[in-house]
Amino acid sequence: MQDNFDIDIFVREEIKGLVPYNPESRPEMIKMDANENPFLFPGDIQKKIYELIDSRAFTRYPDALAGALVREISGCYGIAPDQVMVGNGSDELILNLMLAFGAGNRVVIAVPTFSMYAIHARIAGGVITEVPRDQNFDLAVEALAREGAGAGLLVICSPNNPSGNSATTEQMVAILEACRCPVVVDQAYLEFGGVDFLPLLAKHNNLVILRTFSKAFGLAGLRVGYLFAHPGILHYLCKVKQPFNLNNFSQTAALVVLRNRGVFTRQVAQIGAEKDKLYKALREMPGVRVYPSDANYLLFAVEAPANRVFEGLLAEKILVRNFSDPLLSEYLRVSVGTPAENEIFLRGLRKVIDTLGEKK
Repeated sequence: MQDNFDIDIFVREEIKGLVPYNPESRPEMIKMDANENPFLFPGDIQKKIYELIDSRAFTRYPDALAGALVREISGCYGIAPDQVMVGNGSDELILNLMLAFGAGNRVVIAVPTFSMYAIHARIAGGVITEVPRDQNFDLAVEALAREGAGAGLLVICSPNNPSGNSATTEQMVAILEACRCPVVVDQAYLEFGGVDFLPLLAKHNNLVILRTFSKAFGLAGLRVGYLFAHPGILHYLCKVKQPFNLNNFSQTAALVVLRNRGVFTRQVAQIGAEKDKLYKALREMPGVRVYPSDANYLLFAVEAPANRVFEGLLAEKILVRNFSDPLLSEYLRVSVGTPAENEIFLRGLRKVIDTLGEKK
């Protein structure tokens, strides 16, 4: 047996310090932690997807550039095909952006936000500069503009995950004009609300907009993300992306979903109505502080420690999002579920709060 092998000496310190993103699978729980579409995928659309899949989808490599899907996205959003790129979920696109523009450069991130921006930046060898949002999670525009002026990449989430609030057009224009580097705006939740920044793309060559099929379009299990950017940016992203990054089935499914997006628009309206009810109920619940949201989730805090509330909800078979980020230690996030799931969550939360209050 070889006893002089020490793998640690070959690993960068940035990688050693990373905590793997390994969310537990809890099939027995009511799952309200990942901001997924809570409805069953429409059977008639599923059938249309299967009708377009033949045996060659299994034996042949997929179209490396996903041409049919890119053209569908292009036509849907009125943007040139050479400004569209698809990926194996938004996560792959975020990593590609970090590899192309963040490696060896400063990466500016408005925090608190989606944890994968910082993780992918570290993997790529970027140097992270965090710019805190204010107490209401609004952007610190002047600080972002100042830090972004000398950075390789700047990242903003809007609507922001997990706070749910959105940037304004005025804020984005100010940041875009102050920065020479690519400015990435992750709009994964745009279908649920917030400002669409696509109109800014024609005037700002440094703007990159991320979108996904995982949320409103119900394809979280198939991993399809896409982005809009200037062709010059895509030129370098193509150099770092994997050659056959999006499989045949996922390309076909996303294509069919876009052609039938009216079904999902109606689901989004239902989710929005349920979110309003959930928000109202949480606002009226004693000891709960909930934030308004443009997305399909709500950030909230209670008087008891968040970890204890989280564990209490687990005991009720309800899974919400708990955070390891110190900036979010007081908060939990709940995804909007079906009407039945939302009622179960509210009953469970009331029970947990009452129980913890009795133990004081």
